[in-house]
Amino acid sequence: TLPCLPGARPCSPKDFGHGSVVCVCNATYCDTLDPLVLPAPGSYVKYESSKAGKRLERSEGSFQSSLPTPGLLLTLNISALYQRVKGFGGSLSDSAAMNILKLSRPAQDNLLRSYFSESGIEYNLIRVPMACSDFSVRPYSYDDVPDDYELKHFRLVDEDVKMKV
Repeated sequence: TLPCLPGARPCSPKDFGHGSVVCVCNATYCDTLDPLVLPAPGSYVKYESSKAGKRLERSEGSFQSSLPTPGLLLTLNISALYQRVKGFGGSLSDSAAMNILKLSRPAQDNLLRSYFSESGIEYNLIRVPMACSDFSVRPYSYDDVPDDYELKHFRLVDEDVKMKV
């Protein structure tokens, strides 16, 4: 396993020969983060991963009112709000579902827990593509009958029923 860095628990590495590793999740283990704690006002927490080997390495810092030397300047105006964030998540495409279903049941549970639970990254949204997408193994739609405005020929396909619904 890779060393345990602050914020990240050990990774069970696998190298696919492209100069970096991925962390393996299986029936008995999924690497996770320590519980997230909001930093004090005026400070931030940064998690960084890199091809060079950093994996969710945690660091902390404080916002400064001015920079002593020229460089990157990030200005936050907390009084101007443009949108609300409803949550964070991912997409359950055909290919994602196919890969999840190839795992053993305990590995599936571990993987889903790593995404959606408090001991994982706490996703609270998921997007499910309608019909095929660029992550499908074949093109398909729900009603290919011309002028069927009443959708009498609308049918879900196996990919929807077996993998996404």
